[in-house]
Amino acid sequence: FNSLNHEMTLPEFKFIWYMEYSHRMWGRAVGLAYILPAAYFWRRGWLSRPLKGCVLALCGLVCFQGLLGWYMVKSGLEEKPDSYDIPRVSQYRLAAHLGSALVLYSASLWTGLSLLLPQHKLPETKQLLRLRQYAHGTTALIFLTALSGAFVAGLDAGLVYNSFPKMGERWIPDDLLAFSPVLRNIFENPTTVQFDHRILGIASITAVTALYLFSRKIPLPRRTRMAVTSLLAVACMQ
Repeated sequence: FNSLNHEMTLPEFKFIWYMEYSHRMWGRAVGLAYILPAAYFWRRGWLSRPLKGCVLALCGLVCFQGLLGWYMVKSGLEEKPDSYDIPRVSQYRLAAHLGSALVLYSASLWTGLSLLLPQHKLPETKQLLRLRQYAHGTTALIFLTALSGAFVAGLDAGLVYNSFPKMGERWIPDDLLAFSPVLRNIFENPTTVQFDHRILGIASITAVTALYLFSRKIPLPRRTRMAVTSLLAVACMQ
């Protein structure tokens, strides 16, 4: 307020404060939703030995996620000498927080579906093995694309260019490698961060489309076909 946002009113500040407060309370509620039922099921003896390990890992991830969130927010509250720029959290910590959340969500969903849905016993053909490997590769690419989005958000890189498919008047912007050493551009140059995110996004939807087309050539259970079709639909919407 003293350095930058002189015109901010108390109701405007309260809106930001309550948004952050609600996020923290929601995170704590998620933690309790994991830990309390897990402790109850454990005490009742309803968990098998492998599931106990899985539950411990998920509860540990929940706690780690909260710790990462605190560490991320802390970076936005640190005084920066001789700088009155808009306060923002570290893009590195933001990406770590988002990545941890994605791992936690995916692991939770995988565990839940493994318990609820019986596993299909399919013949291990060469085509099925290739489909599984390609699906894992596509998953990694989507995860990387999401992490690159955290760098876009952390650096406000989305504000640099707002035209597509070109960036301004060029396919490859002039300031793509403006920082030195070159490796810094990937994580700290807003232009490069936005460019990488665009390329990764296009690569992701291309990979998902290819996965869908390849899956049509293999006899798969109805549930698997629905999953692949839903993946394509969500990728197009995204």
